[in-house]
Amino acid sequence: MLIRHATVLSLDPAIGEVYDADVLVDGARVTAVGRGLQAPGHDVLDATGCVVIPGFVDTHRHMWEGGLRGLLSAETLDWYFQRVLMGIAPALTPDDLAVAVTLSARAALGSGITTVLDFADVLGDPARTDAVVAALQDTGLRVRFSYGVARAWSAEHGGALPAADVRRVRSTLLADDDALVTMGLAPVVADDAAERHNAALADELGLGIAYHVRDEITPSRLLRLGALRPGTTFIHGNGLSRAELTTIADHGGSLSMAPVVEMVLGLGNPMIVEGLTVPGLPLNLSCDVDAAGPTDMFSQMRTLYLVARAASTDTPLTPRDVLEFATLGGARALGMDATTGSITPGKQADLVVLRADEASAGPLVDPYGAIVLQMDRSHVDAVMVAGVLHRRVPGADHALLSAAAATIDRLRGAGVVASPSGTPAGRR
Repeated sequence: MLIRHATVLSLDPAIGEVYDADVLVDGARVTAVGRGLQAPGHDVLDATGCVVIPGFVDTHRHMWEGGLRGLLSAETLDWYFQRVLMGIAPALTPDDLAVAVTLSARAALGSGITTVLDFADVLGDPARTDAVVAALQDTGLRVRFSYGVARAWSAEHGGALPAADVRRVRSTLLADDDALVTMGLAPVVADDAAERHNAALADELGLGIAYHVRDEITPSRLLRLGALRPGTTFIHGNGLSRAELTTIADHGGSLSMAPVVEMVLGLGNPMIVEGLTVPGLPLNLSCDVDAAGPTDMFSQMRTLYLVARAASTDTPLTPRDVLEFATLGGARALGMDATTGSITPGKQADLVVLRADEASAGPLVDPYGAIVLQMDRSHVDAVMVAGVLHRRVPGADHALLSAAAATIDRLRGAGVVASPSGTPAGRR
C-alpha cells in the first residue's frame, strides 16, 4: 500500500515530521517515507488532510475486563479488589473471557492502539489460558500476553506463578517471539521466595515481566531479593519516592502511567511531574481496566498533559513528548522498539491515519498539539498492524456485545454483579 499526501509524524529523530508525504508499505513493513514516492501496482490510500502516526502502544491493560464497561466509574480500589477480582473474575468461563478480550482488542484497534500489554491476572486454569490466547491470536492486534493468575487463585496457592503451565504456554502456544502475540509474565503480590521464583522463571524462558507497584511490590524490594530484572515494566507507581524511581531507571525499567484510572480509583495523580525529574527514567502510557475508564490513548495523553500543566506551567513537557510516551516510549518499555513505535523503514507497518480535515481538528497549526488536545477516537480513519489494514465495519461487534450482555445477565442473576441503581449523588 502507498499512503499518499499525509502529514507524517514519524517519531523517528532521523525522519522527523514530513508534510505532504507518502508512506510506502510492502508486506508487513514500512519501506520508505518521503515525498512523491512511486509504487506502481500498490493499493493507494489517499491521506490528503490526514496525519499519519505510529500506532499507539498501551503498556498495561486487563483485557479480560472488556465485558465490564462502566462498572467502576464511581467505586474505589478496594471495591475493585473485592467485587471484581475476588467476585466476578472466578465466575467467568473461558468463553466469557474470550469474548471480553476480543471486545477489548477491537476497542483498542478502533482507537488507533496497535500494541497492548495484556496483564492477564485472571488465569490459573489452563482452559482459561488457552481460550484467552486463542482469542487474542484471532484479533490482528499486537499483544504481549503477560501470564498472571487470578487473585482468588493466588489467595489459595500463593504468588508463585504455576511453572508447569507457564512453560507449557511458552513452548506450545507462544514460542514465536516474532508473532503478533508474544508472551510475558505478570506476577501479583508474592512472598520473597515466590518473587525469586517468578523472576527466575522469566529468566529461564526469556520473558519480559510487569508489576503493579504496591506497598509490597517496590523496585527496592525486588532489588534486595535479587529479583529485579532489566526491562521490567512498573505500573502506576503513585507515591513512589525519587529513590525508587531512580532504582527503576538505573536498572533498565520503565514507568507505565494510567492517568484516567489512577484518578478514578483514587490512586492519586499520575507520576508525570516526579517522573520528569529523574534522569533516564522511561515513561509510557496505559489504559488499565476497561471497567473503570476510557480505552483510548487520546484520553490518557490529554489527562497526563493537563495534570502536568496544572502542577506547573514550567513543567518541561510538550505535546510531542506525550505522543512519544504513547508510541515509541511504550515500544521501548516492551522491548519492541526495533519492531514498532515509529514510522521507520524496516520496522513493522503499525500505523494510524487520523483525520484532520474537519472543523474539530483542523487547520493543523501544530499537529502534535492537535492530536493531544483536540483529537479523539472519532478522528481515527484507518489502522494498520503489520501491514494489515483495519477499518470500522458497522455492526461487526453486535454478536460479541450480545454474548457479553448475556454474561452480565447471568452474573446479575447469580448476584455477582449488582444492577445499576441510578441513585443520584448525595442520596446513597
